[in-house]
Amino acid sequence: MPVSILLWLPGALLLLALVVAAYPLLATRRIAAKAEKLVPASGKFIEIDGNRIHYVETGEGRPIVFLHGLGAQLHHFRHRLFGRFGPNYRLIALDRPGSGYSVRAGGASGRLPEQAEIVRRFIEALGLEKPLVVGHSLGGAIALTLAVEHPEAISGIALLAPLTHLELDAREKFGPLYVKSPLRRRIMAHTVAIPAAFKYAERTLAFIFAPQATPADYMVEGGGWCGLRPSHFYATSTDVVAIEQDLGRIEQRYREITMPAGILFGASDIVLGIDIHGWPVMEKISGLDFEPVEGLGHMPQFVEPERVVAFIKRIADRAFAPKSDTGS
Repeated sequence: MPVSILLWLPGALLLLALVVAAYPLLATRRIAAKAEKLVPASGKFIEIDGNRIHYVETGEGRPIVFLHGLGAQLHHFRHRLFGRFGPNYRLIALDRPGSGYSVRAGGASGRLPEQAEIVRRFIEALGLEKPLVVGHSLGGAIALTLAVEHPEAISGIALLAPLTHLELDAREKFGPLYVKSPLRRRIMAHTVAIPAAFKYAERTLAFIFAPQATPADYMVEGGGWCGLRPSHFYATSTDVVAIEQDLGRIEQRYREITMPAGILFGASDIVLGIDIHGWPVMEKISGLDFEPVEGLGHMPQFVEPERVVAFIKRIADRAFAPKSDTGS
C-alpha cells in the first residue's frame, strides 16, 4: 500500500466516524425543529414548584381538569373534546411535567405521588374550587393517586382507559422506553430515540389506536408531532420507570375513594386490557360508574368524542351536585 494512502487513511476513517456519530444528533434536531414548527406552544405557562406548566383553558362554569396519558400532551383533549361541551364548563388541559411544552423541575422523579401533588398545586394556583379531574391512560393513574392522597382537592374523577394496576411484565411491555439510567436516557433522547420514533411512528400509532385507524389529522391537530422531541422522550421514559415505584401501593387504596368516580373503557383496548385495568376496579370503588364499550380501543376521545363528553358530563353532574344528591 502506498505511503500516501497510509497517511490519509486514519484521517478519513476518523472523519467517517464523526459523520456517522453526528447523523443521529442532526436528525434529532431536524425532526424536533419540524415538530415545534407544526405544533407550537399554544397556551399559558405557570410555575409550580420549579415545574413550568403549559396549559390551555376555555369557558366558564364547572371546572374540569384534563390529564393526558404516557407520551401524550394536552391536544389529546383540546382537539376533539373541548368544542363539544357547550356552556357552563371551565375546561383546563395541561401538559404534564416534561410532556408537550411543560418543563419538569430539575431532580424531579416523575413518580405518581409527585405528579399528583403538582396537579393539586396547579389546581390551587388557578383558584379552582374542587374540579372534576379527567385522566386518560397514565393520566388515569395520576387522577386515582390524587383521589387517594388529596381527596379534599377535587370533586370527582372521570377516567378514560386508565392505567390502574401494576402488571408483572410492565418492563417488557414498555420495551425501549424503560431506560433506568438517567444519563443513558438523556443520551438516547438526543441521538437515536427520535429518529427511531419517527421511523416507526406509523406502526406505533396503529398499535395505540387499534382496532380503529389513526385519525388523518392526529400528528398536527392531535399534537402527535410533540412527541418527536428529546425532552418529550426523556420525560416519557422517566414516567415509565417511575410507574412501578408506587402504582402497586396506590392500587391497594382504591377502596378509600368515596367521591363520584367513573371509568369508560374500550373492550378491544390492546394497550391496557379491560380485564386487568377495568373490571377489577369495580370491586374496589363503591358506586363506580363503569362504561365498557364493545369494539373500542385505547383512544376513545378521538374515536367516540360525543360518547366521551356525555360520560364526563354524567360524572360531572354527580361531582358538582349538592352532597346529599351525589349518591356517593
